Formats: sequence, C-alpha cells, structure tokens
Amino acid sequence: MHLFVDSLTNVDFSYLHHSRGIVGETWLANAALDGALDHQGMVCDFGIVKKTLRNWLDSELDHRLAVPADAPNLQLIANGEQIELHWKLDSGETISVSGPAQAFALVGAERITPESVANWCVQQLDGIFPTSVDRLSLDFTSEIIDTPYYHYSHGLKKHDGNCQRIAHGHRSRIRIDLDGERNSTLEAEWAERWEDIYLGTREDLVKQDADTLHFAYRARQGDFTLSIPASYCELLDCDTTVEQLAQYIAEELAAANPGHDVRVRAYEGIGKGAVASARR
Repeated sequence: MHLFVDSLTNVDFSYLHHSRGIVGETWLANAALDGALDHQGMVCDFGIVKKTLRNWLDSELDHRLAVPADAPNLQLIANGEQIELHWKLDSGETISVSGPAQAFALVGAERITPESVANWCVQQLDGIFPTSVDRLSLDFTSEIIDTPYYHYSHGLKKHDGNCQRIAHGHRSRIRIDLDGERNSTLEAEWAERWEDIYLGTREDLVKQDADTLHFAYRARQGDFTLSIPASYCELLDCDTTVEQLAQYIAEELAAANPGHDVRVRAYEGIGKGAVASARR
C-alpha cells in the first residue's frame, strides 16, 4: 500500500555551491510511505506522519547551512559542538563559516541537490516510523514562480530562534509597484541584483580586505563567523529582517525614482513577507 503527503511542509535554508557560493533556498517537502495495513487499516496515521516529518525537517534542515560533506573542495573541522569549514570556489576564492554544530546540516554527498538531500534525510530517518512502514520516500520541489525572484542568505544575531544562524536563507519572489502599477522591469533588476546574494549587516562586519568581507557576532546559540568574497555580498546599514529588506528596497527605488510612489512586497520564502512604501 502506498501513502502520500504532498506539500507536507517547506524548508528555508542555504547551501554551499561550487560556483554560486552560499545559495539561499526554499523547498517544498513531499513524502510517501509504503507498507502493510495495520490493525486500524492504515499504513500509518497521517497525523503521525505529518508531525514526525515536520518536526524532523524543522529541527535538522530548516534554517541550517547544508554542506555537501563529501565534496573535494571542502575542508571541515569539527571541534566539539563547534564547526569550522572552508569552501573553495571554482574561482579559487574561499568562503569560510564557523558556528555551533546545530547551524549546519552535513549531507553525505558531493553536491547539494533535491535528490541528494532527500536521500540523506531518508537515511537519517531510518526506523523512525512503526514497523508497518516498509519504505519512506521524500522529494523536494521548488515553488513555481512565473515572476522575478532571488536567492538570498543572511543571519539575524538578535533573533531568539534559528534565524540567528549566520548562513541560512530563502528563495523569494518580489513585487514592485510604481505609482500603483506593477513594474516588472524593476522586479527583474532586483532579482538580478540579489541573485545568490549574501546580505550582510554592516554592524556585524569586523574586517574588510580588498576582496573579502569578514563578519562575526555572538548570538544566543553561540559564536558565528563568516568570510565571503565581496562580489557575493551586499552590505546593508540595517538588520536583514524581511521587514527591513522591504523598506531598504523601497527607499533605494524612491531615491532612484524621485516624485514617484514606490510599494514593495518582499517575500521571505513561500507565502510570507513584508510590504513597505517610500517616496522622495
């Protein structure tokens, strides 16, 4: 018997890519279970399936940095509950990240793909369901977006939850209205500007070399650092909550389009975000 749960939940996270750098991502998780019927006439109660998988994905993948642990260009150092890694890009540049182990998902693969992450999840979840379940399958899909969108990563040191992790992110759509009319040209410009971007807060910048930005902060979960090539980053004078990102975009657009009303609807992953307006 085959049991399925589509769009079980969505996960917002970032991952390391050999050319794109740190990529903010949002995936929808779909699950399927094969097995015999139990005494209730079920393979497994839907309530158990949804709760178990949602809790595990929220804990082990969501708001983490997914690291392809078998990649040849990765140097990883585990020191107790702290992880330090160095990721060599195809360009020869390096991204370095450190933080508590709970901020990382060490995926046993050479590349992070929906398939490799799904296989890793299934391996980690082995034996978690009742014996009536013979096989668990997972697959990840992206939200279908037919308008401009961007991938961004960030960290929010003031956040009490998992957003404080220095390298997590989202795949997000954006809507921009100029004088009450949607402007697809401006949307496309921002989608290109923030394609695979790390959004850094100037307050967290501790050092700047010619080509590299170094960030560090202490949050409730521990100490975090990130060194990233400047070309992969945009530096902001505000925290990078979605509320402040929406206002930042609106203010930038208002300055470039004086005398016009600007309204920005910025998303943070799927189905959530903030709206901001500005005029100069």
